[in-house]
Amino acid sequence: MDNENEEIEELQQILREDSSNFQARRRLAMVLLDKGFSEESLKQFQFLVTIFPNDASLYYNMGIVYEKLRKLDMAEQSYLKAIEISPDDTDFYYNLGLVYIDMYEFDKAIEQFKIVLETDSDDGNSFFNLGLCYIKKKPPQYDIAKICFLKAVNCNPHDIFAHFHLGYIYKLEGKIMEAINEYKIVLQENSNWSWSYFNIGAIYFEQGDMEQAMMNLQKCLELNPRDVEAYKIFSQILVKIGHVNQSINLLKSALQEVPDNADLYYVLAQNYKLNNIMSDYKYMLEQALANEDTLTMVKPDNIKAELAEFEV
Repeated sequence: MDNENEEIEELQQILREDSSNFQARRRLAMVLLDKGFSEESLKQFQFLVTIFPNDASLYYNMGIVYEKLRKLDMAEQSYLKAIEISPDDTDFYYNLGLVYIDMYEFDKAIEQFKIVLETDSDDGNSFFNLGLCYIKKKPPQYDIAKICFLKAVNCNPHDIFAHFHLGYIYKLEGKIMEAINEYKIVLQENSNWSWSYFNIGAIYFEQGDMEQAMMNLQKCLELNPRDVEAYKIFSQILVKIGHVNQSINLLKSALQEVPDNADLYYVLAQNYKLNNIMSDYKYMLEQALANEDTLTMVKPDNIKAELAEFEV
């Protein structure tokens, strides 16, 4: 039994002997929260706020529990109550902003992070979350998001999430080398970030540098062998340079990792068609239809039309 479980049992025993030991109950609520016993933790906090209705920290911690339980409306109300009691604590606004992001209430989230930044103008996390809000808004406001992410990395140069999103925005702006540089910064901080390898590979593919594209896509797949989009681009490159058999083998390996993906079956079908292996072409089209809920490349009716043409 680890120390935290021992502490839970000790605290529960204390409360069995003296249910009015509120210090022990507070500690129990926090240990249960840290240990992942969210429902049990919530019960303790709910009891405590009936005894201490003006304790902002209790409502704040209840908000954290509700977030973990994905009860976002209740988390919102808990953080708002904490703010009502103690309006100067920026942690309350910050967490409320995170809840609003999860609720897709991006304008409300922006308000909270701006309040935090009025008190702490060097809060890189708030700048990052502001940027995230401006990207997720409809329509996205990439220009403002870019400013926020730049401020986030100015506050914390090691913020890989901000660098990653900057790479995305630079790519949209057509600033290819700037985008690649941001993704490389991410990889300097975390060499296991497969999405950065994928995005670099996709950029090089679009730029016509197949060698660099394959190298980065290969690294992406080593880290994440279930990345369907990486397989699709890698296959396209192999076909483009005349290595259809290698593409077929790659897609077979992909289907061992992701056996229910219709796009992979469809691409493999087209590879077999290129090699004039028509029985396998037909079979793979049928498998794509059998998994059509994962089909993104074409509509199921298009595959049905291909099969009908094959039967003629």
